[in-house]
Parts: sequence; C-alpha cells; structure tokens
Amino acid sequence: MKEPKNLTFSEKVYEIVAQIPYGRVTTYGHIARKIGSPQSARMVGWAMNHSHSYKKEIPAHRVVNRVGLLTGKAHFATPDLMQKLLEKEGIEIKDNQIQDFKNILWSPE
Repeated sequence: MKEPKNLTFSEKVYEIVAQIPYGRVTTYGHIARKIGSPQSARMVGWAMNHSHSYKKEIPAHRVVNRVGLLTGKAHFATPDLMQKLLEKEGIEIKDNQIQDFKNILWSPE
C-alpha cells in the first residue's frame, strides 16, 4: 500500500486498521512498525481511542496489545462490546485474552 505523505499519523493508522481481515486481529506495535514509527505503539493506541470520530468506520475492535489482550475495551460504548464484536467474527476470548492468538494475528508488513 502506498501511503500519501499528506496523511496525519492517525489517518495512517486508520488506513491500516481498515485493511485488517474479518476474523483476524493485529497489534498496536505491528501498526506502528508499518507506518515507519516502531516506537509509537502507544500513539497508535491513542489514535484508536479517537477512531470513533473518524469520517469512515474503523474496525477498532481488531486492534489488541502485543499478547492478545483486549486492552482497548474501555474505549468502546460498553465494556463488553469489543469482545462481542470479536466473538461475532469467530474469535474465542477468555478472560480478555484472545485464544489461539498466534494463528489469528494479522501482520500488515
């Protein structure tokens, strides 16, 4: 994917998140590396926290931390919405942890 240079950091994040396949997840770190800012995983998280106000719908529920924990769930309309959206896609979750994480993980690189 060619990225136009005039996109903001958040827009670059959202462009990648929009590509995550149904039934798969990626991490804040994978996204940060893909946009050329490998030390910015926390900034990716910040962008995801504000994705609800973006002009396009972003599948923010598909972005998790580096070990598959649903650390962003507090930023959804209800505390269990992130998990419900992932489970609807066939992803098994136990105690806020994605099961079989290595096989569900999608890398944009």
